[in-house]
Amino acid sequence: MFTTRRASDRGHFDHGWLDTYHSFSFAGYFDPGHMGFRVLRVINEDRVAPGEGFDTHPHNDMEIITLVLEGALRHQDSMGNGSVIRPGEVQRMSAGTGVTHSEFNASEAEPVHLYQIWILPERKGLPPSYEQKAFPPGSMAGGLQLVASRDGRGGSVTIHQDASLYLAKLERGESVKHTLAPGRHAWVQVARGAVEVNGLDLQSGDGLAVSGEESLQLSASPVGELLLFDLP
Repeated sequence: MFTTRRASDRGHFDHGWLDTYHSFSFAGYFDPGHMGFRVLRVINEDRVAPGEGFDTHPHNDMEIITLVLEGALRHQDSMGNGSVIRPGEVQRMSAGTGVTHSEFNASEAEPVHLYQIWILPERKGLPPSYEQKAFPPGSMAGGLQLVASRDGRGGSVTIHQDASLYLAKLERGESVKHTLAPGRHAWVQVARGAVEVNGLDLQSGDGLAVSGEESLQLSASPVGELLLFDLP
């Protein structure tokens, strides 16, 4: 079964310094029909103006993954971490028993375009932790690159949930297959371009919930960049 979540149907707020889209209910956007999918709770697509950002704020009991598509995002947190996230890098912050952090556009001249994802942890009360990894240029081209998983396999960041996140950049004519184990589900999020999934056309910003399927055949139409979540 496939359920499409079109980009134009997402929650949208333009605050001037922040242009943000919410696939699921978040902050001032409440949609009881879209409270998440399986353990996937938040998919936010943000564009932050130069020099602007999110002041220090708290989180708890959530696995938070940040991906930058364009630009650079500066991160600081109460665990003592300070870093800049750039395209090709993946940040994972486990909020656990509680953490505060801030996120600002690292540039005074260029906007930053990012995705932030929240995944429910397998249990509450975990100690807060942090991880950031860079993936080799071209590792996402033409196939699925695992970037987050429960066991950190393949050099992915480790999340406290039985879920896996893959990234892919597909050119015209390229196709990749992902097999779902029995009882598993998937969410496909198109970050840029256009993607075809089992014959369904998806455009930039579109999401697709998948249940009861054995496999996914993904191809670019003509060029596409995507996130694929394999979920319990």
